[in-house]
This record gives sequence, C-alpha cells and structure tokens, in this order.
Amino acid sequence: MTELPPGLAASPPQRALHLHRQLDQIWGRPAGLRGVLTSVNHSELGLRFMLASFVFFAIAGCLAMLIRAQLATPGGAFLDTALYNQFFTMHGSLMMFLFAIPMLEGLGMYLLPKMLGSRDLAFPRLSALGWWCYLFGGLIILSALVAGVAPDGGWFMYTPLSSKTYSPGINADVWLLGVTFVEISALAAAVEITVTILRMRAPGMKLTEMPLFAWYMLGTSAMMLVGFPPLILGSVLLEIERAFDWPFFDVTRGGDPLLWQHLFWLFGHPEVYIIFLPAAGAISTILPVMCRTRIMGYGAIVAAVLGLVFLSFGLWVHHMFTVGIPHMALAFFSAASALVAVPTAVQIFAWIGTMWQGRPQMRLPMLHLMGFFSTFVMGGLTGVMLAIVPFNWQAHDTAFVTAHLHYVLIGGFVFPMMAAAVYWMPLFTGRAAVRGLGPAAFWLILIGFHGTFFIMHLTGLLGMPRRIDVYPDNPEWIWPNLVSSFFGFVMAAGFALFALDLVLQALFGAKARRNPWGADTLEWAMPMPAPSYNIASLPLPGQSALQLARGEGMLPGAPAPGVRPWSSMRSAARPVISLCCRGILRCRL
Repeated sequence: MTELPPGLAASPPQRALHLHRQLDQIWGRPAGLRGVLTSVNHSELGLRFMLASFVFFAIAGCLAMLIRAQLATPGGAFLDTALYNQFFTMHGSLMMFLFAIPMLEGLGMYLLPKMLGSRDLAFPRLSALGWWCYLFGGLIILSALVAGVAPDGGWFMYTPLSSKTYSPGINADVWLLGVTFVEISALAAAVEITVTILRMRAPGMKLTEMPLFAWYMLGTSAMMLVGFPPLILGSVLLEIERAFDWPFFDVTRGGDPLLWQHLFWLFGHPEVYIIFLPAAGAISTILPVMCRTRIMGYGAIVAAVLGLVFLSFGLWVHHMFTVGIPHMALAFFSAASALVAVPTAVQIFAWIGTMWQGRPQMRLPMLHLMGFFSTFVMGGLTGVMLAIVPFNWQAHDTAFVTAHLHYVLIGGFVFPMMAAAVYWMPLFTGRAAVRGLGPAAFWLILIGFHGTFFIMHLTGLLGMPRRIDVYPDNPEWIWPNLVSSFFGFVMAAGFALFALDLVLQALFGAKARRNPWGADTLEWAMPMPAPSYNIASLPLPGQSALQLARGEGMLPGAPAPGVRPWSSMRSAARPVISLCCRGILRCRL
C-alpha cells in the first residue's frame, strides 16, 4: 500500500478512511464499460448470477401461465401443438438450467467469502469465466425461443424423439449447445466453491467450526463435480450423432436410447439435491436467527448432508422404472429412493427442534420458511410414494408426477430462496424493506401454489398424462384443470408482487441499520451494502459478527441473544457411528 499523506498519521479516523480507499482500489472493479466486462469481484459476479436467474425465472413463469391458460379449457384456445411443445420444454429448461443452478451459484459466490472471513474467492477469473459461459448459453437458448426454433422434446430431450429422424430442425441442436455452456459454467463454480471453502477460511476457522451454509455448499459443489460431466458427455454424444450420423443412441445400428436416459438422470436426480442443499443451507442459517437461538444438532446436520450427497447418486434409475429393467434393479433403486428420505428427515427434525427450543419471530423470512415446511414435507411424502414401484407404474408420466416435482422444487428451493432474498437484501442493497408488500406476496404465492398443484395430484390420479395440450374426450379433467389454472394466476400475481417489493426496497427503501436481524455470521460484520473488499480487518478466532463489528467501532452495545463466536459452535467431527451406538444403548426394549 502507498504511504499516508503527511499529517494523517496522528488522525486515526482519517487513517482508517485512507486505508479503506486503498482496499477499494485494489478489490473494486475499474470504472466504465471496461470495468463491467473485466470485473472479477465475487460480490458483483454473484449479484449478476442472481439477477440474471431472476430474469430467466420470470420468463419461465410467463411460459407457465401460457401453459395453464392452454389447459384451462379442453379445446386449448391459445396455442397449437408445436408451439405448446416448445413452451413447456422451454419452461422446464429455463427453470432447471438457467434459474435454479445459477441462483445457487450466485448466492454461494456472494456469501461464502463473507461468511468465511475472506476477501474473495480462490480463483476470481474462473468465476468470471463461469458467468460469461452462463450468459452466453442462456442467450443461445432464449434467442431460439424468440426465433421460433426453441427445443420441443421436453427438458430431458429423450432419444429417439430428439434424434435427427424425429427432430430434423435445429431446435435440439440449439438446446444442446446452450445447455453445454451452462453446465461448463456450473463446473467452474463448483471448482471455485470447493477450493474456497477448503483453502480460504479465516485464520483459525476449522472445517468443524465453519457456518453450516458452507458445509451445504461444499456438499453441493462435490455433487456438481460428479453429476454434471455425464450430462455434458451425453449432450456431446447426441450432438455428434445429429451432426455426423453416428449411432450412439440408434438401436437399429447398435446404439441404445436408454444410454441417454442413464447419462441424463445421472445428472438429473442428483440435481434435485444440488438444488435443495443450498436452500437447506439458507434455512439452517436464517432459522436460528429468526428463533433467537443456535441451530440444534450441528454435527447431525453435517452428517445428514454428507449422507445425502452419497445416497443421491444411487437412485437415478427411479426415473426409469417403466422402461423394463430387471426386478433386482427395481428393488435396489426403490430401496435407495426410500432411504434418501432419512438424511432429509434428520434435517427437518433438527429445524423443528431449533424452533421448539427458541423463540420464533414471525417476520417475513420466517413466513417464507413456514411456507417451505408446509410444502416440502408434502412433496417428500409423495416422493416416497413414487419410490414404490407398483405405485410408480400407475402414476408414471401423469400430472401426479408434475405436481410432486413442483412441490419439491418450489417448496424445497423457491420458498427458501425467497426467505434468503428478504433476509440478505439489506446486505445486497444497504436498504430496509418497504412494509406491507412482502406478507401480501407471501400469502398470494402460498395459496396460489397449493391451489394449483394440490389439485394437480388429483388430476394425475384421474389419469391425465403430462405434455398434452388438448383433452376434448375427457370431461372429468375440465374442472380440476380450470381450478389449477385459476390458482396458477393467483400465484403469478404473488410472484409479481414479490419482485415489486424487492425493486421498491432497492430503489426507495430507507437506509438499513447494521445487522438488522441480530445475526452472528460474519457477513453481517461489514458495512451495508458490502464493500468490494468485504471486511476491513480480517477476523481472528473467537470473533462473531457482532463482536467484530463492535470492535471496529461500527456497532454499539452488547451482542444479541444467541450470538456466539465460530470457535464455540458444536463440533461436526463427532463420529456418526458413535452417535448411532449411543442411541442404541439408550433404547429401552
């Protein structure tokens, strides 16, 4: 750093201001367009990921409303079959590839260095590469929709439907190209997050003492490193087959169309937990703050996360129960699909125990968490139902599966992400929320969601298949579809109001006070909005967020209830076997 100007050495406030400016010159981005294009700062890139994913979420939501409008009447007055196929394929692709995964990437990129007491991620240029790959791949897919050549074979692009014989246009090629770039972006983020957690923690912060959010992101990045290459391989093979007529998936020439399903679901089912784990990490961070206590069962939650990471790679075939696989394989994957509910249940009970021992405050983030509990548990129960082979044979490829998928994804990811957006918005913008709009948006979303998808379970049990655009010969489906469509628009109004609430907060909200929630994680130990260099004085062992901020003269008063330094967190290193043995010895037969 440069020397202080003469006369500043005796003035601590001026000296501190000078040092802050020097830190900003080092870690901030250059001004102008060049700075926008060359920025590698983790806060800015994380916000870009999150904002872009919100835009793709809004576009996918508009497509969903067109689908519900089409299905509201048996004749389908809005879309023809070709356009309907493009719209439901784009809806699923945007939600799964361009919203869910980039949202968790952005949240992890933004928060992890702050939570771990670091200035930046391990490889800032790799983060920037991931951002530009994501933006490029997303624009490719979106431009195909605008040009009328969007993919139309479903977001899973099963062969032989997606082969050149049955999809002769460029629709599938555009999807394969765009998704490949998005997956490369995800792999870059996984490497970045893994190395940052393992190597960039604050001095003295052990793995067993870091915030639970970091454990969740570490498990997520490990799953991404293993689960995403199969999809990249599958998309490359399918594009080679389409471009050069090679027979990877053509059964008449020695290929196997089931190979695509295996490669896709080797990515596709771990992806469900890749999406869920960061959301669960946000829950484990926000819930104890809202309950004014510490999280219950730190070690048990870490063990559950590791168990979920392991088990998630052993059940991809439950998406393929109807393709004709051996009975032994059916039994194995059915058992694995039911077993994966155990580590999820451990986390649910730990969260319930945290609420039981604390004093829950029904502020807006807590409302969204209660929406998560009421929705995700129902989705988990229908997941256990679908894991049982005889029931799966009956409900496969019906609207019941669509309802289950949305209960798990919206309940397990969207509600926690809305809680996270509300909770960390003061850190993003430095502004407090505008009162009144947030609770109204929450109730509209909750009522609209259950009205849409709970009824869809019944529609599926009545035999309505997925991916149809008209049903003139099935009058028993008319009223359930009409009710689902009505509540779908109620839910859309809620999401629009939620977005408006965030925009008004960012533009017109009052200046937020430091650490408005009284949290103890390190991201709240810095000014709001967070500066480019995060914390001016890197933390030492035993310092919580409030203690660190108060030590720098930023926050007056004593720590809020429940505050603890990271070194006092319950260790996650207690062996799982010891826990199990201890529980067995305590049993009374």
